[in-house]
Amino acid sequence: MTPDEFNTYREAMNARLMAQDNLVLKRLFSLDSQTYSEGALPVKTKELLGLVSSMVLRCDDCVRYHLLRCKECGLNTQELMECFAVANIVGGTIVIPHTRRALEFWEQLH
Repeated sequence: MTPDEFNTYREAMNARLMAQDNLVLKRLFSLDSQTYSEGALPVKTKELLGLVSSMVLRCDDCVRYHLLRCKECGLNTQELMECFAVANIVGGTIVIPHTRRALEFWEQLH
């Protein structure tokens, strides 16, 4: 999936979810946005934390989302490789396939 395809799908499905007018989902989405906003930790750090967590939990959609946000935050490839190393140490070798897909998606972003 290309970055544009991912964004288009994600935005369309999020709109459909929000159209259901479920208060719990709306609050969850709001909490997610608030969590990744600037605070004691910079946004870039929070996105790296989200990326490592997503890789360890093996959620490719989440990995793609955080890669997009990391690019927006100015992350470079050397920083990304260190993030991948942390994710693989924490998550073990089962994370390797997600690392491959993450690198492929990152390269598409550039």
